[in-house]
Amino acid sequence: MSFENIISPTSIAVLGASSRNGSVGKAVMSNIISGGYTGKLYPVNPSSDRILDLKCYKSILDIKDPVELAMIITPSKVVPQVMEECGKKGIKTAVIISAGFKEIGEQGKILENKVKTIAKNYGVRLIGPNCIGFVNTDPKVSLNASFTKGMPKRGNIALVSQSGAICVAMLEYAKIRNIGFSKVISLGNKADINENDILTTLENDLFTKVILMYIEDLVNGREFISIASRITGEIENRKPILALKVGESSIGVKAIASHTGALAGSHEAYNAIFTQSGVLRVETLEELFDYAVAFAYQPITTMDGSTSVVSNAGGLATIVADTAARYNLKLATLSDKTISDLVKILPKTASHMNPVDIVGDADHMRYENALRIVLNDQNVNSCIVLSTPQMMLNIESLADVLIKIKKEFKEKTIVSCIMAVTEMGAGLSKLDENNIPHYSFPESATRAISTMQTYKGWITRPRTDIQVFEVDKDSVSRLFAEVKSQQRNYVHETEAMQVLRAYGIQIPETRFAPIDEDQCLKLSDEIGYPVVLKIVSPDIVHKVDVGGVELNLKNSQEVRAAFRRIIDSVRASNARIIGFHIEEFIKSGKEVIIGIKRDPQFGPFIMFGSGGIYVEVFKDVSFRLAPIRELSAHHMIESTKANKLLSGVRGEKPSDIDSVVECLQRVSQLAIDFPEILELDINPLLVFEQGKRYRAVDARLVIS
Repeated sequence: MSFENIISPTSIAVLGASSRNGSVGKAVMSNIISGGYTGKLYPVNPSSDRILDLKCYKSILDIKDPVELAMIITPSKVVPQVMEECGKKGIKTAVIISAGFKEIGEQGKILENKVKTIAKNYGVRLIGPNCIGFVNTDPKVSLNASFTKGMPKRGNIALVSQSGAICVAMLEYAKIRNIGFSKVISLGNKADINENDILTTLENDLFTKVILMYIEDLVNGREFISIASRITGEIENRKPILALKVGESSIGVKAIASHTGALAGSHEAYNAIFTQSGVLRVETLEELFDYAVAFAYQPITTMDGSTSVVSNAGGLATIVADTAARYNLKLATLSDKTISDLVKILPKTASHMNPVDIVGDADHMRYENALRIVLNDQNVNSCIVLSTPQMMLNIESLADVLIKIKKEFKEKTIVSCIMAVTEMGAGLSKLDENNIPHYSFPESATRAISTMQTYKGWITRPRTDIQVFEVDKDSVSRLFAEVKSQQRNYVHETEAMQVLRAYGIQIPETRFAPIDEDQCLKLSDEIGYPVVLKIVSPDIVHKVDVGGVELNLKNSQEVRAAFRRIIDSVRASNARIIGFHIEEFIKSGKEVIIGIKRDPQFGPFIMFGSGGIYVEVFKDVSFRLAPIRELSAHHMIESTKANKLLSGVRGEKPSDIDSVVECLQRVSQLAIDFPEILELDINPLLVFEQGKRYRAVDARLVIS
């Protein structure tokens, strides 16, 4: 039974229906009736004969007709019995509004699991518990199966919220903004149906153009990426998904043994998941609705070009220009013809460059003429129209102009910011009726256009596949088996380097030596000078901090002296010493870090960022959920400041970025192949000039 059957039922039984004022049972019944529900409605309450002029049944089993959906609003302790009766009745879908389950603690969790088991035994799909219900404004259904205040306006925006209270607040705010909805779903505790089930249904919903999500957690991040990326970028009628994610406490084990582990918190995990799925993350509820109306009302243009600004106030235009710079919104360079045409119709004091200032005495006709010229420019794909209330400008007439211009330029995006407080009602109503977004402040309008341009970049991006490399998986399996047989999860650096080599990741010449000075000298001679001497200890996360690393040792005398300094320094820290890692000294290269962190909820994340000893200070890193594609690897690099370093600064030659992209993909394959890898740091990975690749000169690896 699909989620679609829940939100479009032909018959509903409300278990816990009531005629008592102030009760949830009455609120739900009243909403279903007043919302114009087109199906059959059966109130169920053992204490009543009639509720709201409808025959009331003592039990769901007393209803002779088939019932598609059960709305359960009984005390939580009764819900298992009620669910059992629903199963016997043959009902296959249910919404449990009742609270008092896992949200209250362990006893509630036990009760919720009991309900889940009963539902599963009878094949019942359910929403909740601890939710406010749902709304379906499809005129064929017209169902408000919730205890919100009245039926929302019909529209093309779907709202999915894990929080019932936030859902109610958002619906109230939407009334002020005159925003309509196609579907509204409160998820509650997600005992069964979760966001992935709902997205799968909304993917094919003809009434939904935009999906808003209030998220506290995701049940299955990998599945979410698969479904959401299909909706946002691959289906014919693509739909943007806007998400407000709350609750940024760290997810993961307490014992952190790497830079990657220390930096991979909940915020980074969700950012990665949203980025990989094309979901647009917002920071506030206001932004959620600001962007929603832009996507709902205006075309998502894929045409070339950038944004234009037309304003009757230079100050507003400057604010937009500054905001555009902050949000990476490109302002269009107007063609010579456009500028020439503007000169002909605008006062001498006007600004003909973008942003276009048509000056303070502009009336609606000057707006119309200027907008038509600007939007005819092939360099322009969108426009922000700004106005302040001057005596010469009639707001309603300006609204008429915007409506007229929009009809002429259907394929281009137009939003407005009319900074008037009085005499706006009629004008704004006209804009609403004709689907032209309007904002109270220029920053809001600019951010909305910027978000739409970001989404354009997502849907027009080149597609790449997940590359599979030829690797020596068997040798890594044997190495991990040996480590586990020794009852340890810390993989010595020399062993970690062997893992990297097996996966085609380039490393220097390396050797492992026991705590023996002469052996260190012998192996150094084999490698050839200069060399690096490093302590091997499961107790030391950062070797430099305890004097556990000596670089650029040019001969045996320097190796001998370095050996003794390291021993003295590390023993002072009381760390266990396993031995020494000796490797070829690499003289140059840009330092970056690549890592793996396995999240207990979502699986392995891959990290890239600026490397060296200050990784956790600067936190210039990006994450993606493995496996990653070639394009994702490029984007990981491009989203960090390390990208500028690798691209070449102050006359330096660019580094071999393509080889780093390949390295990221190889590390991603390693993370997928070996679920026992908890954390991996390759730091630093030294990147050389273009064509000369890289070397991984240090690695720390922890397995389960």
